[in-house]
Amino acid sequence: MNYTLNQLRIFLSIAQNESITKAAEELHLTQPAVSIQLKNFQQQFDIPLTEVIHKKLYITDFGREIAEAAENILNEVYAINYKTMAYKGQLAGRLKISVVSTGKYIIPYFLSDFMKMNKGVEISLDVTNRSKVLESLNNNEIDFALTSTDPGLNGVIEFEIMENYLCLVANSTFTDTGEEVMIEDLLKLPMIYRELGSGTRMVMEQFLSTNVLQVAKKIQLTSNEAVKQAILAGLGLSIMPIVGMKNELMLNQFKIIPVQGLPIKNKWRLLWLQNKRLSPVAKAYLHFLKSEKERIVSDKFSWVNKYINN
Repeated sequence: MNYTLNQLRIFLSIAQNESITKAAEELHLTQPAVSIQLKNFQQQFDIPLTEVIHKKLYITDFGREIAEAAENILNEVYAINYKTMAYKGQLAGRLKISVVSTGKYIIPYFLSDFMKMNKGVEISLDVTNRSKVLESLNNNEIDFALTSTDPGLNGVIEFEIMENYLCLVANSTFTDTGEEVMIEDLLKLPMIYRELGSGTRMVMEQFLSTNVLQVAKKIQLTSNEAVKQAILAGLGLSIMPIVGMKNELMLNQFKIIPVQGLPIKNKWRLLWLQNKRLSPVAKAYLHFLKSEKERIVSDKFSWVNKYINN
C-alpha cells in the first residue's frame, strides 16, 4: 500500500460528511479532485470503502474503520507539528468550538486577532443548533461551546462575552404607526419559527407562552438565512437576534417592530466543562477573550445600540 496523508485527509472528510461535494467544500478542493483521490485511495483495498445507493454515498463498515484509523494517524501527525512549533516557543494546537447557528455572526470577530497572533493554531468550528452544541459539550468532544441561552447542564463553567437582543422583525413593507404594538396583536400575524432544538425558537416560544399567546399561523424553517429570506418575501414576522440582521437593517430591508416585553435580552456565553483539562491553546484563548472582549464588542458591535436604544 502506498497511500498518502493527503488521501487519508480527503477520505476522512468524505466519511465525516458522507458527501464528496461537502468534503470538497470543506477542503477547498474541486469535486473532481476529491473524486480522483477517493478512487486512487480505494484501489489500494480489496474491500469497498464506500457504496452508492439511489445516488447517495454511504460509507461501508470497513470504510468507517479505515476512517477511524485515518483520524488517529492524522492526529498523530498534527501532534508532531504542534510539538515542533512548541519547541520553537510558538503556541500550536487545535481549538475545537461548537457554536449555535446565530453565533456565526459573532464568533469570527472573537477569533480573528487570536489567529493572527498565533499562526500555529488551527480552528475546528462546528456551527449547528443548540441541542447539538450542548450534546458535543456534554460528550467532551470540544473545548468550548458558544450559546446565548442557559445550557441547563451541571458541571459547566460560563464566561459572558456580550449581550444578545432578540427583536420582533418584519420586512420594510410592514405597516406600523411607530407606536408600540400590543402583545395581543401578535395573534393575528403569521410567525416564522426556527426548527426544534434551536435556541432562538426556545426563546421565542418562552415569550409567547409567558404572554399566553397561541399563534394562529406558524411557519417553520431550519436556518437563520431561510428565516430572513422568508421575512424579506413577506411570509411573516419572527423574533430574531439582532446580530444576525445587520445588513438587512442597514439597507432598510427589515424593520424592528416595538412590542411590549421586547427586545428579549440575554447573554452570549462561552461554556466549557468544569473538570476539563484545558490545553495550552484553550487557556491562551480564554486569556485573550478576557483581555480583549470589551475592545472587540466596542469595535464590532456598537452598531447594535442604534437599533436597541431607539
